[in-house]
Amino acid sequence: MPRPAKGARLWLQPEERDEAGRLRKRSVWVIRDGAHKISTGCAPQSRAAAEQQLADYIVSKYQAPRERGRHPAQVRIADILTIYLQDVAPEQARPKEVGQRILTLAEWWGEKTLSEVNGRACRDYVEWRTAQLIRAARPEKTGKPARLVTAAAARRELEDLRAAINHHRREGLCSEVVEVTLPPKSAPRERWLTRAEAARILWAAWTYREIQKGVETDRRSRRHITRFLLVGLYTGTRSAAICAAGFDPENGRSWVDLERGVFYRRSEGARQTKKRQPPVRLPNRLLAHIRRWKDTGIANRAVVEFNGEPVGSIRKAFANCVAAAGLGPEVTPHILRHTCATWMMQNGVDLWEAASFLGMTVQQLEATYGHHHPDHQAQAAEAVTAKRPAVKPRSNVVGL
Repeated sequence: MPRPAKGARLWLQPEERDEAGRLRKRSVWVIRDGAHKISTGCAPQSRAAAEQQLADYIVSKYQAPRERGRHPAQVRIADILTIYLQDVAPEQARPKEVGQRILTLAEWWGEKTLSEVNGRACRDYVEWRTAQLIRAARPEKTGKPARLVTAAAARRELEDLRAAINHHRREGLCSEVVEVTLPPKSAPRERWLTRAEAARILWAAWTYREIQKGVETDRRSRRHITRFLLVGLYTGTRSAAICAAGFDPENGRSWVDLERGVFYRRSEGARQTKKRQPPVRLPNRLLAHIRRWKDTGIANRAVVEFNGEPVGSIRKAFANCVAAAGLGPEVTPHILRHTCATWMMQNGVDLWEAASFLGMTVQQLEATYGHHHPDHQAQAAEAVTAKRPAVKPRSNVVGL
């Protein structure tokens, strides 16, 4: 029986040198599809861009079989992932990230069949992933040791595998239910910023001067981070929505209504997902800041701009500001959401109002941040030390 084809995949074509050692061809990522090789033009360090080209190639060229009611032993995982990439991924909030996770899954699962998915295989996948370096690591440039993929990241990828298998079954393409075993969830993060720590990051972003050729200049190239910080701390909004926030309704972007003081966090035209993004009323102080940024030309098209253009990502600049403030790498942009929730709980905000403001359920808020609330278990703690009320003796006289 002939071995099934591997399907389209990435291959790092090595560099070529002549007999004298002179470079003839640079190393480049190539899409291999059977006997065909298609160059992506991406250098070894640009794997993410190459993966995007591979995802686009799969969607445009490959048609996975869609015969109904097949047995799991007849269904390749590569075909399930391809169908999910074609049918579901384009409708996700972040299709490029979904595509990259699907391609990572295909590296390990692609040649397996659906009948091989079980608890042992899922645990083996987690072990394989957590032994790999994160792809964004650049130890040769940063001088810092590269970090390994976390179990939480492997779990997120397996969640995509589960979603792909479930979609395949719901389409009637498989005759049996196949379960994906997930590793345990990571414990909720407890880290949040004190007001002093938040002030240190703001100061580091505001006062930074760009250094060119070893000389400090007057260029203030991190001040856009101060705007990002203020919006994140005051509203608890996720970083993607802050970076996408403009001043007018525009397809694919969130926006701020300066007249009514409302931040519409879900992008125009985007469907509702599990990560709720309800409109939020802007605090008066923040609204005054944003109006001033708009009036003075600091922000023209978007709330957070760099060199007059909306920012796509602030991860690198944010990390530099955090390091300059003397804080650790655990302080990521998402910590602003934790901080906003924690500060509200510390100030005694009603749980229902805080949950509505942040876009989460009351149960989620109470489970993760409730212990910061001044009323948390207050009645129970008081009852432990309170004296038992005296019981009035009953009279034996009838009628009294």
